[in-house]
Amino acid sequence: MDKIDWKPDPSSSIPLYQQIEGFMKEKITSGEWTVGMKLPSQRALAAAFQVNRSTLIMALEHLTSQGYIAGKSGGGTTIIHHQPERQWESPPPPNWNAYVEDGVHYPNLPTIQTINRMEFDPTMIRLGTGELSPELLPQEQVRLLFAELARQHVPLGYEEALGTYALRSQVSAHLQRVGISAPPSTILIVSGSLQAFQLISAALLEKGSTMLLEKPSYLYSIHAFQSAGMKLIGLPMDESGLQVSHVERFKRQYDASLLYTIPTFHNPTGTVMSDKRRRDLLETSLRIGLPILEDGAYEELWFGHEAPPPPLRALDTQGQVLYVGTMSKIVSPGLRIGWVVGPQPVIERLADIKMQTDYGSSSLSQAAAAEWFGAGWHAEHCRTIRRQLKERRDCMLQLLDAHWSNLATWSTPQGGFYIWVTLHADISMAALFEHALKRGILINPGYIYDRSAKKQLRLSFAYAGLDEMERAMIELSILIRHLHCLSV
Repeated sequence: MDKIDWKPDPSSSIPLYQQIEGFMKEKITSGEWTVGMKLPSQRALAAAFQVNRSTLIMALEHLTSQGYIAGKSGGGTTIIHHQPERQWESPPPPNWNAYVEDGVHYPNLPTIQTINRMEFDPTMIRLGTGELSPELLPQEQVRLLFAELARQHVPLGYEEALGTYALRSQVSAHLQRVGISAPPSTILIVSGSLQAFQLISAALLEKGSTMLLEKPSYLYSIHAFQSAGMKLIGLPMDESGLQVSHVERFKRQYDASLLYTIPTFHNPTGTVMSDKRRRDLLETSLRIGLPILEDGAYEELWFGHEAPPPPLRALDTQGQVLYVGTMSKIVSPGLRIGWVVGPQPVIERLADIKMQTDYGSSSLSQAAAAEWFGAGWHAEHCRTIRRQLKERRDCMLQLLDAHWSNLATWSTPQGGFYIWVTLHADISMAALFEHALKRGILINPGYIYDRSAKKQLRLSFAYAGLDEMERAMIELSILIRHLHCLSV
């Protein structure tokens, strides 16, 4: 159930409980609150309506007596009918709650659902968000870009399955700069990296297949592969990234079909796989017949004087790596533009599935993306973003040193968005998440990336302003100490 924004009016002549009863009845009779849906607890509803619990109970009792809701011992309160006074005249409406529960796509974890919802609350300080702050996005350049597009022919129709040739040509030239040779025929334009994963799971992998991946991993926080019936098996990591020495054993033990990796500025740990390990991984995967899915979302966001090691795809001479890139982390998540690079038969297969799914990515977004690369704005924007992200990273590291030095350990990321923090104290990360939320701070606990990561946090320095960052980091340090005192 979404957040309840309505409140009864204390100045009204209508008693508060009757106002609540009327509000809830309207939600039920309109079908917005469906039959079979479970209501929040009495305590939560009373807090949402800002009334005493006794007032809330009176409203619920009236709804119960009228046949709209029913309480179950230990099972909460459930909506049972939308028009109880007419239940003998016509059959009840469909139990949409049952349909929702029977859907084949896995729901997000409750914590992730909360994060996804609260990221749109403007009062929240977002310390876990995986996107750039609006002030870092190229607002002026994009405004000029669309002004230029408006003077040209505006594409309003469908585009070819692979994506517009203009954009694929620009992406091909862009990839060449990082060492990836990919002619336009080997590139598929997708609506962000997540769609790429969904297409790969549907087009290339059998249900029940096993994927290997780093542990922790971004993929554990989404269900693109799990909902398609795939099993995810985590491989251990160290400061040089995925431990390649385990790959062959895990491949044979689990009969793995694919290995997923973020080798550069890994999400969530920020780790960079060393050049030697990349070459060892390619040699091992070729020898044992294990294709690789490489996620290059963060590889342009380095903070030093030298770029990180080349992508796996740039080192691949045997066509064993599928490469996924995106504009979301550097230019604009709102454009919803990404790409998949791979052997031509694979790309054509993915394109066929994409056409069945959405009939192609937005023609307007593709035109904008092609203009962005073609106008030469990308390289300069990347340099600007690297400088600004480094300043933010340094600020967060200073705050960690000042306020968290006796609470946790962390490593210094050389690029990307994230710092992976491990707490010393054995506290409930779920409790820390909830307490932080009540104080207007949104964090990403480690367990959404690895169920065994019970002392970790993924802190992002990409979104919150510096003043917000300071206030939130101090507040979180106080919360961690308080929760630790309660646990001992």
